[in-house]
Amino acid sequence: MQEGISERVVNLILEEEKKLDKRFKKIDETCEYNQLKVLNSMRHLGVSQECMNSSTGYGYDDYGRETLEKLYADVFETEAALVRPSITCGTHALTVALSAVLRPGDELLCPAGRPYDTLEGVIGIKADNPPGSLKEFGITYKEVLLKDNQFDYDSIKASINERTRLVEIQRSKGYDTRPSYSVEQIEELITFIRSIKNDVIIMVDNCYGEFVCKDEPSKAGADLLVGSLIKNPGGGLAPIGGYIAGREDLIELCANRLTAPGLGREVGATIGLNRSLFQGFFMAPKVTAGALKSAILASSVYERLGYEVIPSAQSERYDIIQAVNLGKAEKLVAFCEGIQAGSPVDSHVRPEPYPMPGYHSDVIMAAGAFIQGSSIELSADGPLEEPYAVYFQGGLTYESAKFAIALSVEKVLSVS
Repeated sequence: MQEGISERVVNLILEEEKKLDKRFKKIDETCEYNQLKVLNSMRHLGVSQECMNSSTGYGYDDYGRETLEKLYADVFETEAALVRPSITCGTHALTVALSAVLRPGDELLCPAGRPYDTLEGVIGIKADNPPGSLKEFGITYKEVLLKDNQFDYDSIKASINERTRLVEIQRSKGYDTRPSYSVEQIEELITFIRSIKNDVIIMVDNCYGEFVCKDEPSKAGADLLVGSLIKNPGGGLAPIGGYIAGREDLIELCANRLTAPGLGREVGATIGLNRSLFQGFFMAPKVTAGALKSAILASSVYERLGYEVIPSAQSERYDIIQAVNLGKAEKLVAFCEGIQAGSPVDSHVRPEPYPMPGYHSDVIMAAGAFIQGSSIELSADGPLEEPYAVYFQGGLTYESAKFAIALSVEKVLSVS
């Protein structure tokens, strides 16, 4: 490969890669399906050079923005979508949706255990809740823990009541070692919930899952899909942004919360970003496929080295995240050092654990990315707490990610 990689590690990577031909071909088939879905939608909507133009100020009559939102709605098979650079991240998109839909006296239910760390402050379940949480506005919260990593249907049924207004399902594992969920599993859960309370709103945190499969959770009956543009759908080109896609009436509520009641979707300047958002969405199926291959290679290599990996190299994939339980803090740090050293940006930087807003403990993050915090670019991170699992994701190209994986192996093997 390159200097810094021993012959032992080169052979290990190449041997595991050869075993994955069938898996990679299946990913390529899904990629082609999704690529044609995006391409055909762009053709049918008549995406043009005019769409690449931008707006400033209020952003009235931004044809590109309006077409982009139709594109997301069409590809994700929803009635409408809100796709904005003013949505700063996935947590912000989720917060907009929760705040738009829930009212004082309503209850939020999470049937897949506690959601991602950064939502705890939003909900109001942290020890030191920040001001403005849902709890502060009289919105209550229930969660149902998983049972043997599966949905606990009996407990979910017991938790649904007349105040249950919104159910939030996190598709990806987040900082957890549970499996991520397939669209089919999500559909089964949604069907069960609707059999108990048909008018409940169901929102899926779709982060890390877009374009991994041929269908999105909207096919499973979700009312809202929420995600970040610096993950899969931005294709590595979107410099910021988030999306909310779903029912027309709910998207209108979200738009009123994001801007102001009465202004809704009519305002929101795109300040020169339309081209990047369109092109990133066009590239997203291919970039996501490369990230999936990188995750599977890492899984295969570390599984052979004797580490617990979630999911395994042979398991079906429903997001781009690969968890590896390294067992020691020093190995978690070493893994991240290897990924950082193999990155195109800041490869000379040594990542160190530090406290991050919204997380339980110190977190180490390797992210040699062109866009700060972009999870579709090569990155690895994890909290410094047992089982000292690292969460690896992304890679704008499979080839560069393969090299970084090799460096991570060298670093981890050097720790006794």
